[in-house]
Amino acid sequence: MKNRHIVLLFLSLLSVITFLDRLAIAVAGPQMQNNLRISPAQWGWVLGAFVLAYGIFEIPSGGLGDRLGQRKVLTRIALWWSAFTSLTGMASGFATLLVTQFFFGAGEAGAYPNISGSIKRWFPPEEGARAQGFVWGASRLGGALAPLLVVPILTLWGWRASFWIFGLAGFVWAGVWYSWYRDPADKLGTVSVNSEVDHTTPGGPEQIHIPWRTLYRSRTMRLIAAMYFCYAWGSWFFLSWFPTYLVRGRGLTIKEMGFFASFPFFLGAAGNLAGGYLSDFLMNSYGLKFGRRLLGAASLAVAASLIFATAMTHSKAAGVTLLSVAFGIMDLMLPSAWAICLDVGGPHAGAVSGAMNTAGLCGGFVCTIVFGYMVKMMGSYNLPLLIIAAMLLASTVLFTQIDATQQLKYVK
Repeated sequence: MKNRHIVLLFLSLLSVITFLDRLAIAVAGPQMQNNLRISPAQWGWVLGAFVLAYGIFEIPSGGLGDRLGQRKVLTRIALWWSAFTSLTGMASGFATLLVTQFFFGAGEAGAYPNISGSIKRWFPPEEGARAQGFVWGASRLGGALAPLLVVPILTLWGWRASFWIFGLAGFVWAGVWYSWYRDPADKLGTVSVNSEVDHTTPGGPEQIHIPWRTLYRSRTMRLIAAMYFCYAWGSWFFLSWFPTYLVRGRGLTIKEMGFFASFPFFLGAAGNLAGGYLSDFLMNSYGLKFGRRLLGAASLAVAASLIFATAMTHSKAAGVTLLSVAFGIMDLMLPSAWAICLDVGGPHAGAVSGAMNTAGLCGGFVCTIVFGYMVKMMGSYNLPLLIIAAMLLASTVLFTQIDATQQLKYVK
């Protein structure tokens, strides 16, 4: 096995752990609210604290990896978020839970931008989307495993134990990563200069200065951010509201919900794997500009159509099936979107990825809040899906305007 494939294995494992930790609180939520006497309104703030901190620190943490290298920064990220994952299991009430979730979000911020930065330094452009597909497929696997692992732990040892166990997994990953991994520009250690591919960052990450002004003035960067903001309305519906939708919108029991809630994430894992290979195939067949656009725009458009169809039906089976397939098809675009950050960002892939993901977090935060108000105003869980479908169509149009050949310039 080549070194870059071992690197990808490490990054994929990290992606699994991030979503296990992130979704553990959603699965354990009912038991935690009862035990800590937290009201639904307070619970919303607990969940929001994570997203807020994640959004605030995403760009700085992504840029830090471009400057210092992913070995140090990903180790710091994994140790920090694992510490606060474990501390979540020691929360005694609303205030302590709010603080731990905020710092949990601050610690996890920058994970995926730095994963992208590592992929950029270890993989040639023609394999970039493929590698992103494995990473994001692993994240969906983590999302699918979360309810399957957390529920038995809750039954045997209670909700606190789930956070301690998942926190330990992050500590183990960080220790092995720091011991084995070296940034390609580092000639010392187990993994030295990347001799497998010739696309490492010139001069090493420590010599790069991020052109923030160029980043924010770039039309391509603005299109990427706007596209991901709109797309995130779709993804965050599944990350936040989907279980509640199944129970209150489609009438499933809690037991049925626990089983069916994993379906979209399994399909999302398959979608990401397929999307990575398809994106690279289309890039090699039609060029970088149109190759990246085709799959991203097409998958968003189809997903929007399926979500629209869901809003028009009332069958339990149709609701679960259409939404699960919509999530899987929507995830076909993720490798293309993150590969575009590698294409456009070059040595600043971490900063560009961080900017894109921050925009997505903003969209997800707005969706999470607005969806609840729309349910209250409309008296329906189906009608708000029309807004989500519309946002995905807007993301489709924006994706068709992105030119992945417009690489940002860097300054030494």
